[in-house]
Amino acid sequence: MSNREFSLRYLKKWRRKSATGVLLLLTSFYSHALSVCLSHSCPQFSMNHTIEFLIQTRIWRIPLLRYGIRGFRKMDLYSMARNLGTFVGTNLNPSWEKFLVASEDDPTQCRHTSSPLGNGAIVETSDQKIVLLQRSNNVGEFPGHFVFPGGHPEPQEVGIETHEYCKCSKDSELVNKKVSQEMFESIIREVVEEIGVPATSLSDPLFIGISRRVLNVRPAIFFFIKCSLESKEIHQLYSKAQDGYESTQLYTVSMIEVEHMTSKMPGCHQGGFALYKLMVEALKKN
Repeated sequence: MSNREFSLRYLKKWRRKSATGVLLLLTSFYSHALSVCLSHSCPQFSMNHTIEFLIQTRIWRIPLLRYGIRGFRKMDLYSMARNLGTFVGTNLNPSWEKFLVASEDDPTQCRHTSSPLGNGAIVETSDQKIVLLQRSNNVGEFPGHFVFPGGHPEPQEVGIETHEYCKCSKDSELVNKKVSQEMFESIIREVVEEIGVPATSLSDPLFIGISRRVLNVRPAIFFFIKCSLESKEIHQLYSKAQDGYESTQLYTVSMIEVEHMTSKMPGCHQGGFALYKLMVEALKKN
């Protein structure tokens, strides 16, 4: 069976079911948790065949993946296609707007897109600076742009591996609790892995809101975190960060300086900074 036949057969097999609270949450949680609706009810069903092409094109454009992929087993590649397929084929599709439904309701408007939920943190140092990263040219989205530290929650961390797990779960309240906990724990992990600071130097994350960018409608959840370290200490730790390859440089800047850098940020991170400013204003009033 060719890769194309495999991808199409896989996509035809899966359908999104009527959403419960847990299913809706997990749909945003991460595209790996649920398959997005690409059924015949979707007017763009004929675009499914573009997914494999888009994945292969993106892999080929990134040397780190292009040459490293030779060691992958076929099953690994199939798994990659399954995990990334709906995201690359919908939100990252050059024709992503064709997947949108005319509606003012966000879940309805984006029902045919993967829309995995990203996360980001406005990390404030002990000398009142904000941490920013400049993304590497080896990343799939927004290479070279400025971003706040972040990534995405991981369903596997709370034992959620498949769509079937969610649908058959008899204790949705427990699943919801685990998912909520992962939202907060995942952002700490991402900050530690991306900038290299110890988790003990970080405060509990404060949820400040959710931002959805206009371009390809991907949402991201944002938190505010205080770090007990000074800027110079963070710069020293950054060189040993686990995921340092995802970025090329770390900046610790003032709020005014961040304002001047937002034009080179993805839309969802621009929204994250706007949420941070609202939080600062609210604290001043109190």
